[in-house]
Parts: sequence; C-alpha cells; structure tokens
Amino acid sequence: MDCPKCNGAMQEHSTTTLQGAVTIDRCPSCGGMWFDNGEAEKLKDDWMSDFLDSGDRAVGKQQNLNTEVNCPRCDKLMNTVNDPDQQHIQYEVCEEHGMFMDAGEFADFKNETLVESFMKVINKAKGKLSL
Repeated sequence: MDCPKCNGAMQEHSTTTLQGAVTIDRCPSCGGMWFDNGEAEKLKDDWMSDFLDSGDRAVGKQQNLNTEVNCPRCDKLMNTVNDPDQQHIQYEVCEEHGMFMDAGEFADFKNETLVESFMKVINKAKGKLSL
C-alpha cells in the first residue's frame, strides 16, 4: 500500500493489545499512519501504544496541510475531520476502510489532556441535562 500523503511505500507494524493483535501501516518517509476501521480506537486505550507513532511531528504538521487525499484501499477522496473530543486534531477518514493520521497525530489522539477529559465530562453532563 502507498502512503496517501507522500506516496511512499507503507510498512506494516504489529502490536498485541488486550483485545488481540493489531497491524497498522506506517510510512517510513513522512511518518503517517493508516488504521483500518476500529484499529485506532483499539490502540487508543492500550498502554504505551503511542510508541507506534514515531514520526517527526514537524513533518506531520506540514503533511496535515494536504487535505485532499485518496483512500489507499479504494482510491476515493477521504473526508477531512476534526476529532470530536480533541478538536485540534485533524485527520482523513474513509468511511468504508479507515483513517489516516499524520506523524504525531496518533500520540496526540491517544493522550487527552486533563482539560480535554474535563470538557468531555462536562459535555456528557450537558447532554444528560437536556434530556
């Protein structure tokens, strides 16, 4: 599979979680990571899984400017979205196949700050109050 951002050849990297083995694809050129549907969420809760995101954050920020990218599985244009819990994180999503995060984005996605965690609790409480 080729990287949807820089067209480098993606390499598979596997890790074992409490929920089983997960294999992600990482680009050695730009450090971007491809997650098949559900993989990022499995790894988000796994202790130390942010080691998989070993790319240069500066390169990731530069690559993040390129938002018109095609899915490496089906070649359809992916949607650029902001994470619902951490609005500053922007990544590309193919609803059929998965998501692509630039270097540094998964480590950020995995490690919510105290403020972000607090805001999530507040928003959930607001939702319960409006019912």
